[in-house]
Amino acid sequence: MPKTYERREFLADLVKFPCATLLLGVTGPIKALASAGDEYQAAEHRYAMGVQIEKCIGCGKCVEACKIENDVPMEPYYFRTWVERYIIYADGDVSVDSPNGGIEGFPPIESKKQILRTFFVPKLCNHCENPPCVQVCPVGATFETQDGVVLVDEDYCIGCRYCIQACPYGARFLDPRTHTADKCTWCYHRTSKGLKPACAHACPTGTRLFGDMKDPYDPVRHIIEEERVGVLQPQLLTKPKCYYIGLDKEVR
Repeated sequence: MPKTYERREFLADLVKFPCATLLLGVTGPIKALASAGDEYQAAEHRYAMGVQIEKCIGCGKCVEACKIENDVPMEPYYFRTWVERYIIYADGDVSVDSPNGGIEGFPPIESKKQILRTFFVPKLCNHCENPPCVQVCPVGATFETQDGVVLVDEDYCIGCRYCIQACPYGARFLDPRTHTADKCTWCYHRTSKGLKPACAHACPTGTRLFGDMKDPYDPVRHIIEEERVGVLQPQLLTKPKCYYIGLDKEVR
């Protein structure tokens, strides 16, 4: 897309051509949408992710795969997805840790207190139906595609950090190389071509499930509709599209 192509014109074209609503990925949302191809019709899909907490072993393979697939900065503290370990003690205390995002697994627990249970919780952008990040972006760099994926156009992002502050899930960061906002895209360059996100593909236990809520035969849709599922911080009314199966009340 030439630099002289104004964003207003681009948005107008998105209305005319729904298939253009797909351009994101490791090279930026506009380029990713273009790479999806004319055969992809975004409006025919509505993606969602299911996370089966009881299956997560905290191996960090998902975090590693995400870093590699999406060229996420390798320095510590930059993650599109990460894993947290929750330790529930008998006295009611709760401890949460995520060393280096869980990419190298977790060290043994060293505590003299009685432990009731422990579990791991993968986290990522929730691709909210009512995303506060989209609402606060002053230049429209953060937007939602017709298939429900929230993306960032790095060509228009000015690095103001408003979206980073607005995200209640801590899922965004400022890329130190481009000085633009970055986050999970559900590997849009893959999912718009019928592939799984890298994290789901790499998971050895099937913890992460990726599906299409508009497909009546999608097994993920049936799990989300029929199992005991929850979302993070439902009281915020952001309507996340990342659903957790077996979510404990201690998880925030």
